[in-house]
Amino acid sequence: MFGFIGIILTFVMVFGGYILAGGKMGVITHALPFEMMIIMGAAVGSFVLSNTGHVLKHTLSGLIRAFRGAKWTEDDHRDVLCLMYQLIRIARENPVALEQHIETPAESPIFAAYPKLLADADVVSLIADTMRSASLNYDDPYQVEEMIGRRLTIMREDALHVPHALQSMADALPALGIVAAVLGVIKTMSSIDQPPEVLGKMIGGALVGTFLGVFLAYGFVAPLAHRLSTVVKQDLGFFDVIKSVLVAGLHQHATNLCVEVGRQAVPDHLRPSFDNLDTALRDLRRAA
Repeated sequence: MFGFIGIILTFVMVFGGYILAGGKMGVITHALPFEMMIIMGAAVGSFVLSNTGHVLKHTLSGLIRAFRGAKWTEDDHRDVLCLMYQLIRIARENPVALEQHIETPAESPIFAAYPKLLADADVVSLIADTMRSASLNYDDPYQVEEMIGRRLTIMREDALHVPHALQSMADALPALGIVAAVLGVIKTMSSIDQPPEVLGKMIGGALVGTFLGVFLAYGFVAPLAHRLSTVVKQDLGFFDVIKSVLVAGLHQHATNLCVEVGRQAVPDHLRPSFDNLDTALRDLRRAA
């Protein structure tokens, strides 16, 4: 919602100010299709040239994600803490019973109680793989923490490829705008015998290229890249919460303390309150 408001506000303020200052839209609208073809065509071509098929495949979904916002909500953070609480408790009370939950999460009634978490392969894989390692006596918490850290680093680098690619595109747009403007100047120079009023419109059309390059770069593509990067980093923080609980569990802290460590790792605006989480955990204990 806020993304679309930002787009509308940008258009209204830029072109509204131009019109109120006495500018004529005719020059821009006449040159716009050709300048846009040159600039955006070159930008898209360069984007395809400089990125792998994996990045290109996820670009569209990344743009949708930027407008949709972060995936994980406060309720999701509460749910994953409740899920981790149940799994750690089972691991300590009956390690054999834990196997059915981490070997076949899709058939686990514990995972099934949280369908959004179960539907995310990365979440399920991180939890199941780490707890499986612990069950195989790979229980040095520092080694496990390092292992999870390397895994999350790979995830972070992969998830940030699209924002970085969009930012590179934004950096290139002003230069591509200059290319379009230079082509417009070349066209103007070939018509130097025309009267001043004709040359004036041609020069104005050429400058539209410079304007579009800068306008698209700093008004849209760069903010979009930054927004997507923010969304991606917020969603990746969800896995840091899981990591905190898993490592605390390997340090043999009390189950409630493990969950509290995870709760403290949640950003302020997404952190479930202590009472809210405590109520959810009490409900789980009563239902057990």
